[in-house]
Amino acid sequence: MATDDQVLIKQIVHRDQRAFLALYERYSSRVYTLIQHMIDDQMAGEEILQETFLRLWRRAGQYEPERGSVLIWLLTIARYTTLERLRFESHRPILSYGNEPSPILENIPEPESTSEEARWRSLHLAVESLPEEQKSVIELAYFQGMSQSEIAEQLGLPLGTVKTRLRTGMIRLRHQWLEVEAS
Repeated sequence: MATDDQVLIKQIVHRDQRAFLALYERYSSRVYTLIQHMIDDQMAGEEILQETFLRLWRRAGQYEPERGSVLIWLLTIARYTTLERLRFESHRPILSYGNEPSPILENIPEPESTSEEARWRSLHLAVESLPEEQKSVIELAYFQGMSQSEIAEQLGLPLGTVKTRLRTGMIRLRHQWLEVEAS
């Protein structure tokens, strides 16, 4: 089986989708089980599983057989991806939904500040400047950790509308962020 897995990895390096699907079918349940042991959230677990296999697809050329089996490599990627998600979740700022100015806005960072806190504040300000329909989907996706399907259900919108608003909002944020970074 290990040799077979290595052949599949080599095929994935050459963008063979069948090889990718074969590995996914072979190992996705084991990888998902590990993820679920680490994070007790089915939706987040499914997203982490997808991200794990996307990383496999993008980084198949980095696999080194002498360091372990394909399964061990995948489990390592899944573990790292899960820990990354948990760290992100614990550092996520809480956004205010009230009409009063958020306390975070009272302490606008100095332009030359590069601290992590300053970066979060500037991101918060950039998100606040978006049109409401884009701001709400971005807050739900990135600050509340909801999937696009969950956002569509919660807001009562078609999935395509959520995807468009999310993409448009992210493009605006990127432009704003690049303008700030260039200043």
